[in-house]
Parts: sequence; C-alpha cells; structure tokens
Amino acid sequence: MTHAQKPADGSKALYGGTQQRRITVRDLAAAKERGEKWPMLTAYDAMTASVFDEAGIPVLLVGDSAGNCHLGYDTTVPVTMDEMAVLSAAVVRGTRRAMVVADLPFGAYQEGPVQALRNATRLVKEAGVGAVKLEGGERSLPQTELLVRSGIPVMAHLGLTPQSVNALGGYYVQGRGEEAAQQLLRDAKAAQDAGAFALVMEMVPAELAAEVTRSLHIPTVGIGAGAGCDAQVLVWTDMAGMTPGRMPRFVRQYAELRASLGDAAREFARDVVDGAFPAAEHSFH
Repeated sequence: MTHAQKPADGSKALYGGTQQRRITVRDLAAAKERGEKWPMLTAYDAMTASVFDEAGIPVLLVGDSAGNCHLGYDTTVPVTMDEMAVLSAAVVRGTRRAMVVADLPFGAYQEGPVQALRNATRLVKEAGVGAVKLEGGERSLPQTELLVRSGIPVMAHLGLTPQSVNALGGYYVQGRGEEAAQQLLRDAKAAQDAGAFALVMEMVPAELAAEVTRSLHIPTVGIGAGAGCDAQVLVWTDMAGMTPGRMPRFVRQYAELRASLGDAAREFARDVVDGAFPAAEHSFH
C-alpha cells in the first residue's frame, strides 16, 4: 500500500476513520492485515492528549520519555511508578478515541513477572490505560507472558532501550552486524510468541526493521527504524519543536512551538510592563 492509498473500508482506518470508540489491539491487528500505516505520538497531560486525540492520532504512548521532556530528568531512569500513574491517568482523561499505552518505568518490572503484574495492574486499574510497554527481549519474556495471560496487553520494545542507557554506554544504533541482527530478530519473534500485540523498534537499521516487520504478524512501530515499519512514533515535544538543542537524526520537526511560546511570553511581558495589559476589556467594573 502506498502512502496515498486508503484501506477499502475507510471507516475502519486507524487514522481518518469514522468510528469513535476506543482503539483496541484488534484494530491494530486488522490494520496490519490491511497494510495500513498509522501514527503514534507520546503524551503526558490531558490537554495535549486531547489535541492529539481530536487530530485523530489512534495510539498515544505515555512514555517514560516524560523524564526527559516533562519532569526535568537527564534520562528516563529516575521516572517512578507514582509519576507514570499520574501522567497516564491524565492522558486517559483527556482522550476519547485513542488507545493509551503506558510505559512501565525502570525498576517496575525487572525483578520479575510478579512485580510486573503488580505495577501493570496499577496502571490499568488506577490510570485506565489500554496497554503497557516493556523494554527488552528475552529478559522480559516471562513478564510479557504473565501480563498477557492476566489480560493486560503488552507492547514490546527492542533496539535502543533507553532504560538500559547505562549498560549500553549511550544512545547508539542497535542491531548492526550479522550476530546483533539475528539476535534482534530472535527477540522480536520471541516477544510475538510471548503474546505481545505490537513491537517498537528504536534506532535499528532500516533494512533490519523491514525484515522484522515482514517476519511478524503483529504490527511494528518504528522510531529511527526506517519506513518499513507498520507505524511510526515520535516524542511529541521533538515533533512539535519544543525540545531545545540538537535533535536525533530520526526526528522531523513539524512545528516550532518553543519559539512561538517564547514569543507569546515576551509579548505578554511587554504588555504588562508597558501597561497595555490588562486593558479595559479585560477588567471588571
């Protein structure tokens, strides 16, 4: 299917469809069968989530990337379950149609399946998310299997796994070389066999990501993994030009909100200093 093509039944399309109920894992599986590509964005608060929901984005990820772009941490590692629960609940409250997926943060599932189930259950019951995301391949399979058996949909995450940044020694492309590529392919198939309904691949060579996508019956979501994936995700502050500094190569900025917001703040400040705000129409008498 080319970029311009539409599924035969447009009402079922993940992006641009007419149905208004919550998107489910069944909808994502059906999109894979149709060959339909779809977008995913991160969200961390109700107001931003409502904008993306109204724009038709079918899946929103409450990523632990909130640590970097929302909570002021240097990495995702310090993010806590309490923080993820609050942010996830806000995103759910701000949406009507989008499927909301929440990250299990570092330290919330590494002890084993029971810990993973306890924390995932909290996000489903307290925050109301539709699914959770786990990083890692073989090491996370027991967690994935138990969550799926317990009725909690799991999105897997391979390639660059930011929670393991200290072990990886930085943010580098993963899966280069025959051995690393074969391991990633094995991990992807194992995650599918464990019951994951989708797979994120981050900073993976495009050719490898396309091969993984062809080999799986579950949808793949790329971020820095080329155009061969079934879906694409970006951190919304990167996508909208809110994040300062140099962007990763895989980011395309679709707006310059940081500059626009700064301009608005400076104009407001000038009006206050000059006495132009509040004017008579902004005052009560």
